This record gives sequence, C-alpha cells and structure tokens, in this order.
Amino acid sequence: MATLKKRFSNLSPQKIANLKVAALCFFAAATFWVLNALNKDNYTTVIDYPIQIVFDPEEFMPVEKLPSRIKVEVNGNGWDLLRKYFKVNENPFLIEINNPSTKNYILTSEIRRGLAESINPTNLVSMVTDTITFNIDKVVTRKIKIEIDTTSSTLARNYRIAGDIELDPALVNVKGPTSILQKLDGVILMKLGEEKINKNFNKILPIDLEEETAEFLTLEEESVHVKFDVYQMLEGNKRLRINKQNFPNSVTLAEEPSIVMRYMIDERKVEELKSMEFEAVLNYYNRNRDDSTILIQVSPRPNFLENIQIEPSVLRLKYE
Repeated sequence: MATLKKRFSNLSPQKIANLKVAALCFFAAATFWVLNALNKDNYTTVIDYPIQIVFDPEEFMPVEKLPSRIKVEVNGNGWDLLRKYFKVNENPFLIEINNPSTKNYILTSEIRRGLAESINPTNLVSMVTDTITFNIDKVVTRKIKIEIDTTSSTLARNYRIAGDIELDPALVNVKGPTSILQKLDGVILMKLGEEKINKNFNKILPIDLEEETAEFLTLEEESVHVKFDVYQMLEGNKRLRINKQNFPNSVTLAEEPSIVMRYMIDERKVEELKSMEFEAVLNYYNRNRDDSTILIQVSPRPNFLENIQIEPSVLRLKYE
C-alpha cells in the first residue's frame, strides 16, 4: 500500500487527471453495458418465488412454520428477473386450501397455471419445487383435567396431604390444534410454586402451560383455586412386652432382650395411640428350624403407624 501511494505521488497532475477520466469512462461503459443487457429479453434463471398458504384461521392452525417460498425457473426481461431475484415489490402467490388438516401437502403442478398468470409478464419455464408440505391442524376445544404436581420436595419432611386436593375448577376448556392437545394426554400438571409446605394450603394459582404448547393453546380459565390440608408424621418408640405363644417347656430364649418398636405416627392419632398396649409376639410355630431363630411380630398394627421397625427383629432359641 505504501509502494502504491509512492507511485501515485510521483505522477504529474496531468497524468492523474487522465487516469480519472479513464476510470470514469470505464465506469460509464460498464454501466451502459449492464443497462443494455438488462433491457434484453430471453433470460432464464431460478428464483425463490413468495407464496402464502390461505385457510380459515378460526378452524385451523399451523403447528409448524409454513413454507413462504418455492423455487421456480423463469424466463423474461432482464429488469423483471432482476426485481424478482432481489425480491423487490413482490406480492406472494396465494394458495387457498379448504381443509388443510386432511392433507399435509400440495403438488406444485396443481398451482402451475395460476402461478404462471401471477408472474406475468415473466414466463414460467418449470417448477423446481415439486411439492409444498405443511402441518396444519383442525382447531378444537377439549376439557382437560387439572392435576397438582406433588413431588417429594413439595411438602416439608414427614408431612403428608390429608384427604384429597380440592380444585376449582377441576376441568378446564382448552382450545387449540388437535396434535398439540394430544400432547397434554388429557392432563395439565400444575406446580404449587412452593416447596417444603408445612401448613394447610389455600391459594388461587395461574394455569401455566409448558413452553412448547403455550403458543398454540388458549385457556378459557386462567387460574385454579387449590386447597388441601396437611398433617405431620411424628417419630416415636415404645418398649414392648414379650408374649410367648406355643413354647414347649424345654425351649427358652437364649437371652431376655429389651425389645423396642420404632415408628412414624399421624399426629392426629397420638391420643389414640396412648390408649393402646403393644406386644412383641413370639409364636414358636413360626420359628426358623434351620437356625433356631424366631421372628418378632408386633400386635396390634394400627394403620396409622408407618415405618415400623423392631430392634432386635429376630431372637435365638435355646433348647434344654
């Protein structure tokens, strides 16, 4: 670059003026040649021509991006082809489809005549794109069930939901294309927006759809009243009295252990538990003959106790 500047700096003003004239002449000649060429006819090229698929938007909805152009081979005046190539002042060719949900394609041979008239005075030589595909579904309204997502982190440790979760409404009307509604599988799963809940819940929550379906679906109801009560499971333990059954006089326990029952109890049942007597039942008929052990069974076993563990759970027998 420095060498080029040095050479130009050595030129006389007259030579520089001559070079400018030569450059202008070359530019003018090139422009004249281009303009003259564009005025000629009988040029052939392939262009992307704009199209627009037309349907009843109240009855149908596209679930994928619709094609907006097709490739066609055209012949005509240079100026006209230049405008079409660079997409200047183009009006899309309208393709009207009465029931697009029953057929997801159209052959370009079906629209050739209409397209040829639309691009006049340019001549349509051939259809490079042979098929136009689309994915348009019928729009319907369905009643969808609302369910609450109660994962392990929703409730605080050792808390449970008492009874059923009350939802108002329990069913919502959802409008949208059939294939998107099918993805819901009849259920909208809602999150409570809270974690480690340890008190009764009573809130109105917005219905949030998954991102992949939200843009296609319309909800007639935008919120749901969610209500439920919770209770806590408490940890507890009791020392058990041993109750031997069907033991012969010649059989005893190898040692007299202290048997403890550990459990989880519904906090609402604590008073009921206080009035109950528990036993560690040892039934000789249920012994393990191979290793001379006997399994401890708890009696009674009320359904409000969970995670019952006995320590020790097995005792060894001694034969005299």
